[in-house]
Amino acid sequence: MTDTGAGGSGDKKDTEPLEPPAPREPAENPVPQDDDATREFETGATVGGAPAAAAADIDGVRFDDSPPGGLFASFGRAPTVPDVPSPISARYLFPTEKYRGEWRRHWIHLMPWYIIGTLATFIMGFASGLLMKWEDTSRDTALTVTVIVWLAILGYVGWKILDWYMDRFILTNKRIMLIQGVITRSVAMMPLGRVTDMKYAQTPMGRMLNYGEFIIESAGQDQALRNVPHLPNPNELYLQMCEEMYEPEAVDARESDEEEELLDEEERKESGADA
Repeated sequence: MTDTGAGGSGDKKDTEPLEPPAPREPAENPVPQDDDATREFETGATVGGAPAAAAADIDGVRFDDSPPGGLFASFGRAPTVPDVPSPISARYLFPTEKYRGEWRRHWIHLMPWYIIGTLATFIMGFASGLLMKWEDTSRDTALTVTVIVWLAILGYVGWKILDWYMDRFILTNKRIMLIQGVITRSVAMMPLGRVTDMKYAQTPMGRMLNYGEFIIESAGQDQALRNVPHLPNPNELYLQMCEEMYEPEAVDARESDEEEELLDEEERKESGADA
């Protein structure tokens, strides 16, 4: 080989052509590849030069899709709808209709009575303190009257709480009902087919505490269910009522699917217990 310069255009080099490398024969016992490592390079993308996390690193990680909690998250939480009617509402259902749920009014419905009971307690304590300092023969009588009035107010507040507990707003596949009263019962009913318009309204406090007032219009002039205030979780209840009115077949199909899943789960549990 002759070299006439270093790095010049007149350099001459005698080279021989290179032969291509021979193809590698497959191994008789190939080493199995790790699925986790393969998945890491298949699904991982680089961001800023750093490799992404492997799929194996996030396997089994559960993501919480629930809405973030706030100051009033525990107060506005939707109540659980029972799968079967309570004894209070079961007596008003006939066998051919399908039960969809029942709700009590929101606890805000009792707020005026809570305030009355609290004020009555403070006033009774203040008046009793003044009467104990009063030097007179009628002091004991006045103190007794004060205590009796206070107990009467607390008894009335307790009656309102019991009345709230007995009240029910019931939804079936055929009608909506409102049950009220403890001793004298009042049952108002409206068929879903007669509902011409329905809406719900929420005040700012209702949005924070998750309650609202339902306004229901029907073909008749007099409706006992026109205004139903302080119903909990109004958005979910509104959607459920609309679906029941306009898509009853979809509700029946979903209910049947849920029943089949429950039956299959019970059968699997029984088979596992037998094994």
